[in-house]
Amino acid sequence: MKLRSKSSGQIIAILVIVLGLVGVGFWWLYSNKQQMAKDGQAFAHEATQRIVVQHDLNFFGSHLSPQARMNFPVSAQQEFMNDIVQMGSPVGAIDLQGQMEFQSQFFEPHGAFHARINYAARYADFDLSISHPVGRWQIDTIAFVRQSEQLGPGPAPAAPPAPAAPPPPAASLPPSAPPAGSAPPGG
Repeated sequence: MKLRSKSSGQIIAILVIVLGLVGVGFWWLYSNKQQMAKDGQAFAHEATQRIVVQHDLNFFGSHLSPQARMNFPVSAQQEFMNDIVQMGSPVGAIDLQGQMEFQSQFFEPHGAFHARINYAARYADFDLSISHPVGRWQIDTIAFVRQSEQLGPGPAPAAPPAPAAPPPPAASLPPSAPPAGSAPPGG
């Protein structure tokens, strides 16, 4: 009997230790996920600030993902930054909206963000997607689209065109003649 109670006590102790380790593991994964989400939000805000406000070409080029680097060679990076510089300095704070998601519940974070940036006479839409595959945050896609006018209503929709006049009647064919392009009845 004493052997049985000793072994069952050891099993209970092992189960408590295993459950404790599993609990600590889940707690670590959950807190790590929350920290990665905060870090991703912070990186998105920093990237927006450094690219849109400070026009930092070095930051932009050094944080592109390998695929984004292929899409944005150095000349395209310079053109992209020139488009932003031409707009001038943003008016007011930039309200960056977006969220972080995780590919496999706790790992492979990525986020998509959007901001409407107001300038003196116009506005621009700024879109950014980021990820953290290994070691550091990177920019996967980025877009800066200038709009025509500042927050005004868009142009009134054009009136629908008037119905077109019926086409002029084609030269009438004799009733017994087949229409052009058709084969005569076989027989």
